[in-house]
Amino acid sequence: MAVAFHNVNSESGLKKLDDYLLTRSYITGYQASKDDITVYSYLAKPPSAEYVNALRWYKHIDALLRISGVSGEGAGVIVEGSAPITEAVATPPADDSKASAAEDDDDDDDVDLFGEETEEEKKAAEERAAALKASGKKKESGKSSVLMDVKPWDDETDMKKLEEAVRSVHMEGLTFGASKLVPVGYGIKKLQIMLTIVDDLVSVDDLIENYLTVEPINEYVQSCDIVAFNKICKYMIYCPFVLSSISYIVHV
Repeated sequence: MAVAFHNVNSESGLKKLDDYLLTRSYITGYQASKDDITVYSYLAKPPSAEYVNALRWYKHIDALLRISGVSGEGAGVIVEGSAPITEAVATPPADDSKASAAEDDDDDDDVDLFGEETEEEKKAAEERAAALKASGKKKESGKSSVLMDVKPWDDETDMKKLEEAVRSVHMEGLTFGASKLVPVGYGIKKLQIMLTIVDDLVSVDDLIENYLTVEPINEYVQSCDIVAFNKICKYMIYCPFVLSSISYIVHV
């Protein structure tokens, strides 16, 4: 079911958006998507400092749009009671347009649009194309740091083999980091592991549901919890977006 918001420019609408983003980094999912752009486009201006979570989210999406863009599809969102904010395009008066058209017609008489390109013009065009190609840089995708709890079936599960199974997962854009065993109770320990993901390449949902909790790894792994999900911000010193724990249980 799509997430719904009502009149996000009103106090009540902003309050609902702020409460919703208290435990979330994005409108839907674990990476910026078209759903974020949709809600962003309905806001007439940045939320006031009173709405801390909404303002944090607005600044983050605004920065992404300026730096790298947003490519995620999202799960769907509905915004009611307001219209998207668009920039008006000024249209010159009809008389001025006719006058300009007449002037352009006069200028066209003096320009040979079909004249042959000179060798100097060809060379200059080639140099500009080469310089443009050389200066073009691929936009960097955003990265996130994820802290994950991986829980075994019982106290007889070999935790060394469990960690080996987790680290055996190979995906482009996925890097496993430090890990440790944390006591849970009754002799059971869980694996707590850090990982870094490239947002455009790795989905945490996909990682858990299609890799960590399926055969053969689910021989050792009973469930996975997302403890923290932090954006790695290139232009900010510290920008944590901590999510509440979300469990993924293997049904057998």
